[in-house]
Formats: sequence, C-alpha cells, structure tokens
Amino acid sequence: MLQTPSGGAGSGTAARDSGLMSIGTVLNVLRDEFPEVTISKIRFLESEGLIEPQRTPSGYRKFSAGDVERLGHVLRMQRDHYLPLKVIREHLDAMERGEAVPLPVVGRQRTAEDVPARVEGPTVARIGRAELLAAADIDEDDLKEWESYGLITALEDGAYEAEAVTVASLIAELGRFGIEPRHLRVMKAAADREAGLVDQVVAPLKRHRNPQTRAHAEARTKELAALTVKLHAALVKTALGVRLP
Repeated sequence: MLQTPSGGAGSGTAARDSGLMSIGTVLNVLRDEFPEVTISKIRFLESEGLIEPQRTPSGYRKFSAGDVERLGHVLRMQRDHYLPLKVIREHLDAMERGEAVPLPVVGRQRTAEDVPARVEGPTVARIGRAELLAAADIDEDDLKEWESYGLITALEDGAYEAEAVTVASLIAELGRFGIEPRHLRVMKAAADREAGLVDQVVAPLKRHRNPQTRAHAEARTKELAALTVKLHAALVKTALGVRLP
C-alpha cells in the first residue's frame, strides 16, 4: 500500500462530494510534506499519466483519497530518489498489479547534504486567476466581490499567491453559515496588524547583508507566524467559551 502523505488525505473539510477533493484541497493536503508543490505541478503529473482524477460535468477535477496517496508517492520518489516520471509510472503500475517490485535506483539517492542552503527570500508559489477559480470552486463574481473587500489581492503581475486558494475556500465555507464577505473585513484587518507586528521583529534581519542572516529571517518569520496563528485561535476559543480540536 502506498504511503499516505503527511496530513491525511481525508482530513478537515476535504470529504466533500462523497469524499472527492478539489485540486485546491489536494494542494493543501500535500503542502505539509511538499511545500513547493503547485497546482501546475499536479496538472503536469496528470498530463504525464501519473494520476487520473475524475471530472465533474463542468470539467473540474475531483481527486479521491487514492489519487492523493498516489500523488504523495510520486512526489516522494522524485524528491528522495531522483527517479524520472517514466520509471515512477512503471513502478507504481507494477505495484498496483500486485507485483513485489524493489524501488528502482537511478543514480544516487538524496541525502541531507544534497539539501541546498536557502540564501535568498522564498520563491512565492503563484497561480493564475483561472486556476484560482477552479481550485477554490468559485465563480468570477465571488472573486470580484472578495477582492473589493480586500480579502484577496492579486500580485503586481495579476497572478495570486497559492495561499489565495485556502483563503477563497475558507471564505466560501463561512458563507454557507451566512457570514458575508463584508463581515470578514475585521478579520483581514486583524491579520494585517498581526503580520505587521511580525514584520517589525524580523525587519532588521531581512535588511542584513549576510545571506545566512536573511535566511534566518525567513525561518524566524515562519516561527513567529505559527505562534501568532496559535495565539489568535486560542483567543477566539476563549472569547467564545468553546473547546475545539
């Protein structure tokens, strides 16, 4: 049986449409273990025959837990063993036929020394407008409204950060409870203030000439962001007087 990617294929709100997931949900599931994965990467692997997600009548991809499991295995074999896609496809096909096949070896395997030190700022994963609409399963009118309230903002080149898929999906979920986009402006303002506080702390490191110090700034930013999110969640739970998982 293939190893399930970190995070669990059926976790959270992914089990919509009888357990099938949108490509945006799949991206969120995989990014815990594979931070660099993008929607374009998933589509490329589909075009290469590594996965075959179902399609809705309108053409949207819908992935099963097995599809996500297979995707995780493909990405893991690429990352850890440098295997070409053709070899990976043949290996997985053999496994699905029930054949006990050893993992192919092409060249040398990845070691800790192969992981390069990141010396510049992180490369932001980007998606186009059409990709965002498809991944979040929303229409153009929804996106325009959310942009008018500043909940989602395009980058200078018109693309969006990959995290916009998560934001859009959550806005849509809250909308099912009657929470309108205009109600969420206070949450956006709070998030901006929290981000500003973190940025003040790491700003001196970001401006440093030493590349290693700038890399440290990125790690510190992630650490502070995680702590900020946890504190925010705890404060909301306390205010509501509820216990959440």
